[in-house]
Amino acid sequence: MAGISSLGVGSGVLTSDLVDQLVAAERRPTEVRLDQKTERTEALISAYGMLRSAVTELRLPMRQLGSADAMKSFSATSSGSNMEVSVDAGKAARGSYSVEVVGLAESQALASTETFADRDASSVGRGTITLQVGDKTTEITIDSSNDTLQGLANAINEANGGVSAGVIDTGSGYRLTLSADETGTANAVKITATEDAGAEGLAGFAFDPADAAANPKMEQTIAAADAQMKINGVLITRSSNTLENVVDGLTFNLKEIGQSTVKVEQDTAKVAERVQAFVDKFNELQGTIRELSTFNSDTGQGSILTGDSTVRNIQNQLKSVLTSIIPGLENASVRSLADVGISSDFRTGELQFDSQKFQKKLRENPDDVTALFAEQGRTTDSQVEFVRTGSNTAPGGYDINVTQMATRGSLNFAPIASVDVAADSSFTFQVDGETSATVSIAAGNYSGTDFAAAIQAALAENQALNAAGRSVQVAYDATEGLTFTSNRFGSDSNVSLTGLANVTGLSTSTGTAGLDVKGTINGQAAEGDGQVLYLANSASNKAAGLQVRITGGDVGSRGAVNFIEGVSERAVDAITSILGAEGALSSRTESLNRDLERIQEDRIKLDLKIESYQARLVAQFSSADSLIAQLNNTRDYVTQQLEALAPQNNRK
Repeated sequence: MAGISSLGVGSGVLTSDLVDQLVAAERRPTEVRLDQKTERTEALISAYGMLRSAVTELRLPMRQLGSADAMKSFSATSSGSNMEVSVDAGKAARGSYSVEVVGLAESQALASTETFADRDASSVGRGTITLQVGDKTTEITIDSSNDTLQGLANAINEANGGVSAGVIDTGSGYRLTLSADETGTANAVKITATEDAGAEGLAGFAFDPADAAANPKMEQTIAAADAQMKINGVLITRSSNTLENVVDGLTFNLKEIGQSTVKVEQDTAKVAERVQAFVDKFNELQGTIRELSTFNSDTGQGSILTGDSTVRNIQNQLKSVLTSIIPGLENASVRSLADVGISSDFRTGELQFDSQKFQKKLRENPDDVTALFAEQGRTTDSQVEFVRTGSNTAPGGYDINVTQMATRGSLNFAPIASVDVAADSSFTFQVDGETSATVSIAAGNYSGTDFAAAIQAALAENQALNAAGRSVQVAYDATEGLTFTSNRFGSDSNVSLTGLANVTGLSTSTGTAGLDVKGTINGQAAEGDGQVLYLANSASNKAAGLQVRITGGDVGSRGAVNFIEGVSERAVDAITSILGAEGALSSRTESLNRDLERIQEDRIKLDLKIESYQARLVAQFSSADSLIAQLNNTRDYVTQQLEALAPQNNRK
């Protein structure tokens, strides 16, 4: 500040150092108080951050237990080495199966019988090679740039036509080898060739698996084969050695021919591990709370959150969820966590888990244990299935009434005397408005029944339908005629015959779309999607978001569905509320952050106050110093005058 450096010149006492000392003494009490308040506020924010992290860690294991599949864990074993078996725990069921591997799937392999003197120089001919593998056809051009054995092999590999090519050195020349990329008879390779005039040779690589002897220049070294296995005596055929969903939830990986027994058993220990993970995370949360809120009676010192109401509220919310009887299970054999071996230690607040008791209860009462943890809907009508709920569905019982049953889309032809199918025939179907499938059957004159069987077999093997998860059932009745029916229900379900080639007795035709189910849930009009009847999640109804599937029966009252919200979903909801923007932790943290802002404002006010105080001291000190300087000057003048008079007095 201007003038502060000259303080004390007049007095030698009222110096700038004295101003600094007085300013510091004035600042210190308030600054210490603000520093202490800042330190505690930041410590509280950090403590709530630790608490938030511990609560967040609990949400994942609870959410995982909230799935109905979490209580379903199965393991599968094979008694023999002829196969490996894996299990999808959520889909499998207990069982024992006699499994015999009859044959393994093979990829077709071909080799040229003709040998070539040089792989990079010997000409193979020019023109077009066409590869047909299953439904895929690939044309490959051979010209001056690749008119060699190696060039042909490279062109085949680059075409990605489902065939891999190579050149082998036999010691007496080079031969072309081909192998299908996929196993199974459906992936057998058919090769045709169109030769350029004057550059013949490619025809020597043609091959037809239906007539292998027609071209002796290509030999089939390995025949394409499907995997075959018998499960409890039933023959199963697939194109791959990996067979999925032959038995729900099981995948078989065939290794060799032979027989074994496959056992699928419930793995309750695996489920207990998931529950233990939840217990461990909850106890970690309790440990964090103890660390932050414990009072040490020996020292008389509390922790940062000792006696904190936010901590008590969080503990009370979680305790209420974890110790309460689940609504809807009041009369069940399993009603609360205590019934399955999860109890609370009153001294520490931690959970104790009796794994053996839990596994015993799971084996004895799997349905009730599942309902204890996961959401579950129990229906009074065996042909009404609970599908799911929405975020706004409240636990409770809700009446179901059906006014229209769902139907499948279908295409019907009147009874026919016969269907004539010529060579190179084809039938193109549009299924469910999305999938187009073209199939062929052998030439001949078919009765209605025989035609239905033949076209059914062709549709069942169609890759487009299988890839889309769709299928068509074909039936013939002397009265009802020929019917093609989609496997799906609802207004999107339909079958149309959109294309015919070389067929007499049928015509293209559009089918009739199916119907969606209609009805009410809890007295409110519901929407239908196929067989699923549901209320929108936004509906003003306690059953909002509830979905049920009507699999059969008649219109009218279809009983009720009782929705049970398990402890996992209730705990996740509680944790989400605690962590949410309106939750206790967010509210407390925001309040503390506002405190920090106010502290910063107080610091600014303090700076302004001290600056004013310092200016006032400087002004006062400057004024006093000036006065003292004047007095000193007067003193010095008087002294000089007195000293000047002294000699004159002495002479007298």
